[in-house]
Amino acid sequence: MKTLLLKKEEVRRLIGMTEVIDAVEEAYKAFSSDQVEQPAYIGIHLPSLRGEIDFKLGYYKANEIISMKAHSGGFTSNPAEHGVPNSMGTILLFDARSCALICIMDGSLITGLRTGASGAVSVKALARKNARTIASIGTGNQARMQIRAINEIMKIEEIHAWSRTPETLSKYKTDIEREFGIPVIVASSKKEAVEQADILITTTRGKGELVAADWVKPGTHIVAIGTDQRGKQELDPELFRNAKIIVDSISQCTEKGETWHPLIKNIITRDDIHGEIGEVLLERKPGRESDDEITIFDSTGMAIQDNTTASKIYQNAIANNVGTFFQFFE
Repeated sequence: MKTLLLKKEEVRRLIGMTEVIDAVEEAYKAFSSDQVEQPAYIGIHLPSLRGEIDFKLGYYKANEIISMKAHSGGFTSNPAEHGVPNSMGTILLFDARSCALICIMDGSLITGLRTGASGAVSVKALARKNARTIASIGTGNQARMQIRAINEIMKIEEIHAWSRTPETLSKYKTDIEREFGIPVIVASSKKEAVEQADILITTTRGKGELVAADWVKPGTHIVAIGTDQRGKQELDPELFRNAKIIVDSISQCTEKGETWHPLIKNIITRDDIHGEIGEVLLERKPGRESDDEITIFDSTGMAIQDNTTASKIYQNAIANNVGTFFQFFE
């Protein structure tokens, strides 16, 4: 038995956004069907203001694959001091029948792809069918990835964008208009952008002023991406009082997601969470039930998304003879 090595450019060539959306939808359904074992992830904050590294582990019973992803970020001095990127990812795939290592692949693209796809899956399941206008609070790499994914499943007529950094906002406008031909309207304030939204995407670091509840119009679907650990927050907890709350994982979102904030303030109880998105996709629970509902999708990210996405990349590599095999076991 040999192990397959896939480098970053090979991973890039082996999967497109449509396939990633399908893989993430499969992941959510599997998670809500007791097909997944997924321990809580481990994060290590390294000393001397370096950064952090997270480890996510998941077993998918249907494909008999165990995945482990290591993803680091915040190492701003890496390029100058060590000659490596400031953020890196690596994914290991194991055959669960033997626990043999079958693939090592660059994981730096996968987190961004599957997180973008998660927003698109929620839009397909929960946004109004006539939604056309997006507000993007945050204009970094993940904000772009959300547009790439959502553009695959609906027609976006315009984007109202806000960032606290004018240079980043200007570059976002240029990049999105060049790549997609979608007009980007630069908002003078966060409030101005949010008020226009049929779909609101928040992809900030979760450390700034919150999106206020009274800015959000009836019928808005909110894709809350930036809060994936305690200490981060993007939304006014009052937004949750009268919204339909859908999460990727109840256990994760009630401990470290956006949903944690209204819970600890007693604005909602755990029973007020409508359910997991996998339950909606499986039609065990209804999605949007009226054009006036405000729906919130709280996404903290799960190992099973990495598992299904990386497994598809591995299958595509085998089918297309891409990558380098090496003898890992003697």
